[in-house]
Amino acid sequence: MMAPSLETVFATCRRQQRKALVVYVCAGDPSLACTERLLPRLAAAGADIIELGVPFSDPMADGPVIQAASQRALAGGASLEGMLAMARRLKATLTAPVVLFSYYNVLMQYGVERLARDSAAAGIAGWLVVDLPAEEAAEIAPALDQAGLCRIPLVAPTTPAGRLGKVLGGAAAGGFVYYITVTGVTGARQEVPPDLAHNLDQLRAHTALPVVAGFGVASSETARLVAAHADGVVVGSALVKLMAEAPDDDARIEAATQFVASLAAALRAA
Repeated sequence: MMAPSLETVFATCRRQQRKALVVYVCAGDPSLACTERLLPRLAAAGADIIELGVPFSDPMADGPVIQAASQRALAGGASLEGMLAMARRLKATLTAPVVLFSYYNVLMQYGVERLARDSAAAGIAGWLVVDLPAEEAAEIAPALDQAGLCRIPLVAPTTPAGRLGKVLGGAAAGGFVYYITVTGVTGARQEVPPDLAHNLDQLRAHTALPVVAGFGVASSETARLVAAHADGVVVGSALVKLMAEAPDDDARIEAATQFVASLAAALRAA
């Protein structure tokens, strides 16, 4: 059974009257072998979409937890080529679509057109390029269009209303909108920003795409609060930290699976 499209995921969530759970995993932390075992377990536990982080030596948008995960993955020999080979092996059985979460430098070094083709062959649904502004989306949009992949747009609390059309309406934009709930870097936080509902209402006036909110969601309770205003919730640093604290791969996978199952249950009730 192949993974559904991103559009199908959100349609299913609407039909089931629940919110989508998007989880972030740094590929290769601590090894690609562990990641390959982990992804099907996360999907089975309730992850609707998996953001597969490409390890990078200078992840400027990420806080210390994901920075450390990138360093562990690089030290363990993780590479984009290895990630894609892993994705190809999982393509026929993984039940959650995968989005590559990366910085542009890594994609450029691989070759954008080549990577778009290889991503499609590996079953990747789209790219989320953290540091590529809307004005430079043309650097990747033609290759994504040709390969049938989505460019996931990002919106921040500081994005002016007048700029939203440019951010959301560019070529190949699709799948969903990633709304960054807080200013600053990734990392678990305990509170929901007081202006979250207002900002998401403003954002929805500019797009028909589903909106997922991330950066800072650390628990089932936080996920439930954020989900009240969004179509889905992204959980990253809290999951990465939980895995980093486990003593071995079996314990990492078990802890991650239980955490994701608790988040999925919270979002079903949201």
